Amino acid sequence: MKREKPNYISLYETLREEIIRGVWPFGSRMPSRRVLAVERGLSAVTVEHSYDILSQEGYIEPRARSGYYVVFRRDDGFAQTTAAEPPVKSASFVPQETSFPFPTLARAVRKVLSEEGEALLLRSPSRGVERLREAISGYLARNRGMTVTPDQIVIGSGAEYLYGLVVELLGRERTYAIEAPSYEKIEQVYRSRDVKVEMLPLGSKGIRSDALAAATASVLHITPYRSFPSGVTADVSKRREYLRWGEEPGRFIVEDDFESEFSLLRKPEETVFSNARSHNVIYLNTFSRTVSPALRAGYMVLPEQLVPAFAEKLGFYSCTVPTLEQYLLCELIESGDFERHINRIRRKMRRTGADPE
Repeated sequence: MKREKPNYISLYETLREEIIRGVWPFGSRMPSRRVLAVERGLSAVTVEHSYDILSQEGYIEPRARSGYYVVFRRDDGFAQTTAAEPPVKSASFVPQETSFPFPTLARAVRKVLSEEGEALLLRSPSRGVERLREAISGYLARNRGMTVTPDQIVIGSGAEYLYGLVVELLGRERTYAIEAPSYEKIEQVYRSRDVKVEMLPLGSKGIRSDALAAATASVLHITPYRSFPSGVTADVSKRREYLRWGEEPGRFIVEDDFESEFSLLRKPEETVFSNARSHNVIYLNTFSRTVSPALRAGYMVLPEQLVPAFAEKLGFYSCTVPTLEQYLLCELIESGDFERHINRIRRKMRRTGADPE
């Protein structure tokens, strides 16, 4: 049975699309909460929740004693290259435990051992156990706005392994652009594959527009949610700038979505993948933060156009995640424990105002 969206999410999505289409242009004042509530037949509280999300994501901003104003520009980026920004410094984060409760994991392991038995000794298909890929497909549809088939999903032993598969899939003759600064292993993996790496400096809202416009790379690797170690999160205008960059023929975007599940927003972070009209975004995520650092398991979501190429070039690879761990993840997702854990951590973070680390 399909769950209906809450009214505040439906209103948020409607207003977001209106802002993107230019119904509410940059600099315009949004209706007051009371006026919009009357116009749309909703409560003022519903409108307030929707405005809060739009504000958190960077579509609008509140101004004291004046109301909400649109700050999203459809043409941000290449049309007007921003002035040079000072280098982004690393941020300091407060450590916070996000791993699964051990009793829940232990119970899930016992259930998998009991129910799957000797099937756990069988070799996993190259892209991963189909049941896990189906579970991830459902999770992404429910929580990330991503409609993908299990055939588009590849299971692998962590982010670094998946970075290497990206190079094998797209080719070593390309130039790969990454954020500067960024997670050091991104650069290390690409350079270990003997590909040219282009460093693009970060500004306060993502990769600087002047650097992106001048880039010669055909692959752009981004961490739009709280890039490490800077802590920079790309706002909605910047994410759509990335998508416009990717609309040129032959270009691809690698979206590294590490720990975005723990965003403080009232709704999950939008993915670049879900907004890509060119269908050329490769999405990466792992379970090392959401389940346990000891669980070396992640997944890659391919755009449909790359599924045949992956099968041809890399279909001979064996899956690097043990079958037992894959069935454990199946159990956590299918039982609802995975989503309940994430929601529990997010509620705790909103109460304390802390980010996970």
